[in-house]
Amino acid sequence: MKEAASKQIESILKDYHWMMNSIKILRDSMKDAGEGLTGQYGDAAGMPKAQGTTSDPVYRECVRRERRYSVILKYQAKISVIQDRMHLITDDRENEVLHWLLEGKSYRWIAMHMGLSHTHIGRIKDSIVKKMSEYVPSGTNGTNDTKLLKHKSAC
Repeated sequence: MKEAASKQIESILKDYHWMMNSIKILRDSMKDAGEGLTGQYGDAAGMPKAQGTTSDPVYRECVRRERRYSVILKYQAKISVIQDRMHLITDDRENEVLHWLLEGKSYRWIAMHMGLSHTHIGRIKDSIVKKMSEYVPSGTNGTNDTKLLKHKSAC
């Protein structure tokens, strides 16, 4: 069970940077809630429509945006898994590696920046993942963290 949590934490760490960027972009794009779109009225409203769909562009835009909003919620839930556990990382090296991983940097880039080998960065990342996956939030009364287990990898 903890191995599955470790793999999920590792996957979320890898995807964290692009999910944050996607949330920012999606939120910005959702601000203009379909201005300029009009529904069909008058004679066109009474005309038969294709089976199984609607020809109302406002409705279709709302459906599309609702799907995008659910993507934002999914990304936010995954990101909060990491953010809720960041306090567990107290070592300076681990904090530095975690910071750069969340910024989307590669092991090699982090290694060059810190003057370590990329394999050492991998070991530090493994230590971060281990600490984060062993964390059980106080609200679950000792049970497994269901918030983490219900997430699927974005890859």
